[in-house]
Amino acid sequence: MAKKRVADIIVDVLQESGVQRCYGIVGDTLNYVTDAIRRSPLQWVHVRHEEAGAMAAGADALLSGGLTACAGACGPGSLHFVNGLFEAHRNRAPVVLIATQVASSELGMEFPQEVDLKAIYDTCSHFCAYIHSPGQARRVTALAAQAALNRRGVAVVIVSGDMAQAWTEDALPFRAHHPRPRLLPAEDELDAVAALLNEGQRVAIYAGAGCEGAGQAVTALAGRLQAPVVHTSRAKDFIEPDNPWNLGMTGIFGSEAGFRTLDACDTLLLLGADFAWSQFYPAEARLIQIDQDATHLGRRHPVELGVAGDIAPTLEALLPRLQSRSETAFLRNALRHRDAGLRRRSEDEQPGGDGLIHPQYLTRLIDLLADDDAVFTADGGSPMVWMLRHIRVNGRRRTFSSLLHGTMANAMPQALGCAMAQPGRQVIALSGDGGLAMLLGDLLTAVQESIPIKIIVYNNASLGFVELEQKVEGLLDTYTGLLNPDFSRLAEVVGFLGRKVETADRLEPALREVLAHPGPALLDVKVNRYELVMPPVVTGRQVLHTALYSAKAVLAGRGAEVEAMLRSNFED
Repeated sequence: MAKKRVADIIVDVLQESGVQRCYGIVGDTLNYVTDAIRRSPLQWVHVRHEEAGAMAAGADALLSGGLTACAGACGPGSLHFVNGLFEAHRNRAPVVLIATQVASSELGMEFPQEVDLKAIYDTCSHFCAYIHSPGQARRVTALAAQAALNRRGVAVVIVSGDMAQAWTEDALPFRAHHPRPRLLPAEDELDAVAALLNEGQRVAIYAGAGCEGAGQAVTALAGRLQAPVVHTSRAKDFIEPDNPWNLGMTGIFGSEAGFRTLDACDTLLLLGADFAWSQFYPAEARLIQIDQDATHLGRRHPVELGVAGDIAPTLEALLPRLQSRSETAFLRNALRHRDAGLRRRSEDEQPGGDGLIHPQYLTRLIDLLADDDAVFTADGGSPMVWMLRHIRVNGRRRTFSSLLHGTMANAMPQALGCAMAQPGRQVIALSGDGGLAMLLGDLLTAVQESIPIKIIVYNNASLGFVELEQKVEGLLDTYTGLLNPDFSRLAEVVGFLGRKVETADRLEPALREVLAHPGPALLDVKVNRYELVMPPVVTGRQVLHTALYSAKAVLAGRGAEVEAMLRSNFED
């Protein structure tokens, strides 16, 4: 049996497990691993910050459906991945991190750059293990890949620099297995679900990200039950297309129709939905939950019946047990609310007075001009809200944001990963000015790796979502202002095509130019600083606190800001 270096075995196993790309920054303890990658079919994606690399790897895995890798040097190098890996793990993206460590002989000695990586990465992974001896290399790496693929999330392999260069006989052929079983509830459980749905008079469906691949089954179920469908933000891509029963989202970013429908239903069927905010669940309805993960049943809100199953095959087995419903009053009322909401949304998607650019108008233009199969990423905060509300999906488009981890700065690095996963597909990042500035250095990655992403900067010179949160609490907005550069000129210096727009009349031609550019391009758009992100239902508490903010602002000599907020939101 020929001997191999541990680094070569790690790379061999990753390749055999489907990895095509590895994101990272080279350095000291990682050098033998990157040398092994150089001699393999794997592509090394040289990022400028490891956090961006992990976010890119997670988006790559979500879009491609396969395993992706990232790798870091000892201490700070591997540690920088933490936030991006939390993002990937919460999104159930299969990613393996190769985290290298100081020399084995120095472990536990407080050696420079030594960090207890296992204690850290145990908190955001399904698998985290050291390679303690050269003979473990294939086994540990295979188990890591297997955990990431089957449990959908992050796995971490920790290897010391001296271990990576060690030689060993590559004897036992450990490899990652990725079976695809179908999970169905028991027959009596299906009968119980059907009985509750057949008894309901005002049945609604609440669909979550677990409905990926089950859109047609959900639509068929809604038709049989004459039930309106509300969905979580993460289910947008799977539930909105070709679904005449769809009302949109609920929650703070959702629609009034979705909110009122769940509030008024007497029976609610939760499908692959793990929505965390209990105040948006109905107070008195009977709840039925179907989820692939039985540990999710009833963890957000009490349910009367919970069963475990994959959504598409479970609905196929459930459908013959359900009575066709002829009464449509509840559905018709819900659809009237939806149509009224769509008309209001269309009114929001217009240019403002005196050339003011509303972010809703900008997002609608992006929606109209983007490719039919475009991929959109949006920074956590207001760009995420505008994407969820104003980008139309059709079964071919995809949308990504930080909806579970809630981090800043995700849009641009996620766009990098999406573009690497599917070259030739249009990828558009809706970036906040604060989010883009946080990981600005990875604009260089797009240029160095020739990744033709398009970045639209929603430049309101503030941490806009935080500012809104403070105002709703009745507080003066504090420490939210941003002194920004001209992002278009900065992009040009880096190697992008850069354009800047400050008035609505110049927006469409500039956007067309940026989207048509063959390489990386950035459009810096001055949007309304005082735009309000309105929830589906405005409560008295919110009105009171916003009024309190207005009073405080006037007393603090900031009355002009209050006037600008009122004019830009209510006079156009």
